[in-house]
Amino acid sequence: MTKKLNILVLAGDGIGPEVTAEAVRVLQSVAEAGGYNFEFRHELIGGVAIDARGTPLPQTTIDAALASDAVLLGAVGHNKFNALSPSQRPEAGLLQIRAALGGFANLRPSFAWPGLAVNSPLRPEVVEGADILFVRELLGGLYFGEPRQWDKTAGSAWNTMRYTRDEVVRVAKVAFELAAKRRSKVTSVDKANVLEVSQLWRATVTEVAKDYPGVALEHQYVDAMAMHIMNTPRSFDVVLTENLFGDILSDEAGVITGSLGMLPSATIGGKVDLYEPVHGSAPDIAGKGIANPLGAILTAAMLLRYSAGLDQEADAIETAVKQVLGQGHCTADLARGERSAHVLSTQEMGERVQEALNDIVFRRQAMHAV
Repeated sequence: MTKKLNILVLAGDGIGPEVTAEAVRVLQSVAEAGGYNFEFRHELIGGVAIDARGTPLPQTTIDAALASDAVLLGAVGHNKFNALSPSQRPEAGLLQIRAALGGFANLRPSFAWPGLAVNSPLRPEVVEGADILFVRELLGGLYFGEPRQWDKTAGSAWNTMRYTRDEVVRVAKVAFELAAKRRSKVTSVDKANVLEVSQLWRATVTEVAKDYPGVALEHQYVDAMAMHIMNTPRSFDVVLTENLFGDILSDEAGVITGSLGMLPSATIGGKVDLYEPVHGSAPDIAGKGIANPLGAILTAAMLLRYSAGLDQEADAIETAVKQVLGQGHCTADLARGERSAHVLSTQEMGERVQEALNDIVFRRQAMHAV
């Protein structure tokens, strides 16, 4: 358990500052209630860093990240930078900080809390009880493979999907370790009927599985998996994927919770763990106060669980979110049917979660005092 925590906050672009502020609000409540010392430092990344420093990831941000206990990131990206090459855009800062910190396993939970399947556009009987943890490899594949180039003169472009056996082994071990603590099933996703790199992936994961006899392993092709997530999400426990497939499938799984705005993530395995909600910067709604902060708040819960060992506090945050949603409150992205009458702003949703969290902590402290 960590009593002191140095957290670097990279609010980023678009709705990033709005949702990150609510996550920090909740973390501050946890610190106050538990007598912890959480220190927050703020630096730039993404489009705001390009505007201020001429680069999507200044060296000062890298240095601050490496000196912190955890990094909390909002979102990066803005349409005004679309004319730039990929290496110069705000998103390049995100790839660069992932590489600098060295986190290779991205954990992306997607679940429907009991009784709250109404959040999803899918039928309640399909999503009720669904609880998937995506383990996405984060430092290999198409996003980092070389060579890569857009030859505008020739009218062609290319990227390289590349993995080594060791890269697959290390992320597969994370998936199997987590599955052993959950429902003991790993679904590995690839395209081994077409891609040689997927054939390596499948063979290596199968080899790693031998060290975990208590965990069942199944393989799925990525195109079939995209359908199964919609039709039978309760069939899956831990889903292990390479970088690109994991990016796409975990976003698709947002329909289980009802919105991308509900999805948190944690990147572990490196020098410093990185936490960010799955959603993007959504510049079209930035500044309107309608963004969903729950993904960022749940990301804060993951930060407490993985970087501070504060499992009880993380559970309390998740319970607070569940209570607020259970009361019928929502943000604009979740407004469906009767919920449309209970739409809260970004700040109001953060305040409701904070209030619910404080009540949970108060009741817990009162019980311990008896």
